[in-house]
Amino acid sequence: MPEIELTAGTIEYEDTGGEGPTIVFLHGLLNDSSLWRNVVPGLRDAYRCVLPTTPLGGHRRPMKPDADLTIRGQVRLVAEFLERLDLRDVTLVGNDWGGAQMLVSEGLDERLGRLVLSSCEAFDNYPPGLPGKNVALAAKIPGGINLAVQSLRIRALRRLPMTLGWMSKRVPDEVIDAWLEPVQRDKAIRRDLRKYALTRFTKADMREWVERQRAFDRPVLVAWASEDRVMPPEHGRRLAELFPNGRLVEIADSYTFIPEDQPAALTTAIREFVENGA
Repeated sequence: MPEIELTAGTIEYEDTGGEGPTIVFLHGLLNDSSLWRNVVPGLRDAYRCVLPTTPLGGHRRPMKPDADLTIRGQVRLVAEFLERLDLRDVTLVGNDWGGAQMLVSEGLDERLGRLVLSSCEAFDNYPPGLPGKNVALAAKIPGGINLAVQSLRIRALRRLPMTLGWMSKRVPDEVIDAWLEPVQRDKAIRRDLRKYALTRFTKADMREWVERQRAFDRPVLVAWASEDRVMPPEHGRRLAELFPNGRLVEIADSYTFIPEDQPAALTTAIREFVENGA
């Protein structure tokens, strides 16, 4: 797998190559670029697909001990990744993690041509739902992150609403095993995850970030799981209305991890969106 050295540390990524327009895929907490393994095959014939594994707990290469891995630090890392690979007019696709739209809030969106926001953190939903609040609570307790991730070796515990039970209907256990292996094995990975999970900001900060997003006038597709219990469907509708050039597609029979639960529907939505340019 290719690697690139960034300010925070070494990032692994996948790159299908090709001359077509570039789509960059961002994953969320406690998973990696393999979240998109069932989506990319339906796009790689016409698009260059680039998939970084960012330091959100599913990464295999620990970041530098002094790296800023708060949500703002993570967003700057994504912006640096786009710059270092010289990716332009990018379609940035995000799921679960709210970093995609925060590139807009932080004024780091000059390389973006369009956004696809797929059941992700938005508005005041941070930490998101029971799973997000569970991770945030664990981060406050000495040894809490280690206890939380080691407990997920018991597959039955993964199906609880406060862990992964409301994140996906269909993600296979062997895929979850691979996602969790780095954070269960390596205390430096747990350190990185804890840095992110301890991110704190105020409701006023959130409102300000949302207001800044209104200025993004490029095309935005909001693809939301209609049965989502972690990322409220109302937020999908509000996001689509927030952006001047936004539109909403609701995807049935799915929880937050739409790339796992309904990859074909999401692939079709992304492809039509990019092809039509709006």
